[in-house]
Parts: sequence; structure tokens; C-alpha cells
Amino acid sequence: MNRFADLSGATVTVTGGFGLVGSRIVHKLRAVGAHPLAVGRLDAYGSSTCSSVFNVSPRDRDVIAGDITDAALMDDVISHSDFVIHAAALADVAECTRNPASALRANIDGTQTVLDAAVRHSSTLKRLVFVSSASVYGLGTAAGGARGRFSESDPSNPGSVYANTKVWGEHQTALTLGRDIDSYAIVRYFSVYGEPQVVKENSHSWAVAWFAMRAALGLPLHLNGGGRQIRDFIHVDDVADATLLAAVTAHAHRATVNVGTGRATSVRQVADLVRRHYPGARITETPRPQGDPLGGCADTRMMRQLLEWEPQVRVEDGVRRYTAWLRKTPEAIPAWLYAQAGETAA
Repeated sequence: MNRFADLSGATVTVTGGFGLVGSRIVHKLRAVGAHPLAVGRLDAYGSSTCSSVFNVSPRDRDVIAGDITDAALMDDVISHSDFVIHAAALADVAECTRNPASALRANIDGTQTVLDAAVRHSSTLKRLVFVSSASVYGLGTAAGGARGRFSESDPSNPGSVYANTKVWGEHQTALTLGRDIDSYAIVRYFSVYGEPQVVKENSHSWAVAWFAMRAALGLPLHLNGGGRQIRDFIHVDDVADATLLAAVTAHAHRATVNVGTGRATSVRQVADLVRRHYPGARITETPRPQGDPLGGCADTRMMRQLLEWEPQVRVEDGVRRYTAWLRKTPEAIPAWLYAQAGETAA
């Protein structure tokens, strides 16, 4: 049975199409015969990264370089769409903390612009999927304590600016698309990783990419807070599949669904997995950044029940795939990280 048959021939707007998740969704849509319209800004990673690493270019016919706060642009794009995957966001927790105004513009103003366009074209739009985050549950359990498992019925308890914007986005999606003819789904991603993820300067997110890139350059692996924080690492391939299933599965109508593996893995364990592929890598313990979750993993019962699906990539295999990709693609390591390695060597 082809779970994505309803997407064949469909036009799907994907906001955030130049990012890791958005670009993977775009590639998946192309593969199943859909017509994606990828909308995004180039300044998150740079146009060269989008083209050479994520393999999504503004020169592609189905790719549109633009800002989701542009009401005319979003109205035009969504007017031609059967589905909308709203994945665009300032998703860097540290950057949202440093610059709340940027987070509000991207994650609040941008989301409202997308929702407004969706309402205007709801008679032809089959479903909008709002991409949320496990950060809405809060910072999680104390390091060394019981490992938490977050369920969709748990109350929101955001512990960062980024999480606040995602809580608002969830509620605003439900409020805006609340009429009988409207359909939406909300997916809460846990810790997304996988090739070709790249790191951002002054960020503490994306542990697999950080550890692998630093190890590749001979830099020590920074274990923020000692690495005792718990994560539920979900591969980007699985995230893309789950998101598209949320768009086309009837039971996902107006549902909120965790997207995770249900497996608790500490950040230190991930560092150890990376060190299997870089045996000489050193570890340094550093303070835990503000807003960095203590941890927890997904209760996946809703996901398995509604989407009738389970993730396919184990974290051991995902880390192996990432390090193998990085060895073949050293140009994915940002220049500023190479510079840090040079300074250390000097």
C-alpha cells in the first residue's frame, strides 16, 4: 500500500524549504510525484549551503526565495496548493533567546501570515500541517533523575522564547483553522538529526552534527551540563515521512502528534557514538546553556495509532550515516569552524 498516494499530483507548499527538514520534505514530495512549492529565506545557512548541502536551489522551478511574512507571496503560493507544510521558523533556541524580536517576527508574524492565507483558500486546501516542537513540554526532568516521557495530553510548560512561539503557533493554528471546513494537524518534533545537517555559530542545538564536525577537525566535544541531558533523537528521514503522513492520514485531522522514537538517549551517549567513528576525539564538560532542556522522550502511542507508522532509523545507524556522509562531504563544515580548529592548532 502506498501511504503517499494522495500526494501524487498534488501541489504542496513547504515553508522553510531551505532548511534540513523542509528540504528533506521537498525531496520526498518530488519522489512521490507531488509538486512542492518550497518557500524560504537564504540567510539561515547561506545560498551556497542550500544548494550544495541541502540540494535545494532558488534556481529550481519549484523553489521560491522569499519571506513567509510577505502576505502577497504566501497568498499566491497557497492559492495554488492542496496541502501546506508550515515548517519555517527561527528554530535555534540560543538565537531566539538572544534576539526575541527575530523569533517573534519569524515564528509569530510569519505563522500568522501563513494561517491567514490558508483561511482565505480553505475551500480548496485539504490540510495544513503546523510543525511544532517537543520544547512546548518544558525543560524536562532534572539531570540524573527519572527520565520523563512526554504525552500529547501533558500541559504546555515552555522554558524558552522558542518554545513560547511554538505554543502560540499551536493554539493559533487551532483558533484560526477552527471552522468545520478547515483541516489541520500539529506535529511536535523531538530532537531532529541526520545528514546533511550543519551547525550554526553560537548555537548549542543539533548535538550529532556538532560532535561529528568538531571530532572531524580534532576539536574537543563540548558536553554542555556534562551531557546528562536526555533526548529523543529522530532521524530527518523519519521526520519527513511522519510529517507527510500527518498531511494525508484521515485520523490526523485536527490531531496533535509527537514525532519521536520513544527512546531516551543521553547527550553523552551520542558523543560516545560519534567517538566510535573518531576514536581520538576528546570530551570537555561545559556549563549547560540557558533554555537547554534537561530532557525527556516521546510517548509515541498517538503517533503509532493515528499514523499507523513507526520510525525506521535507530540512533546508532543514524550517527554512522552522518559520520560517513561528513567524511565524503567535508565542505559541509562551516568556514568559521575550520577557523576555530586552525586557531586551536596554532
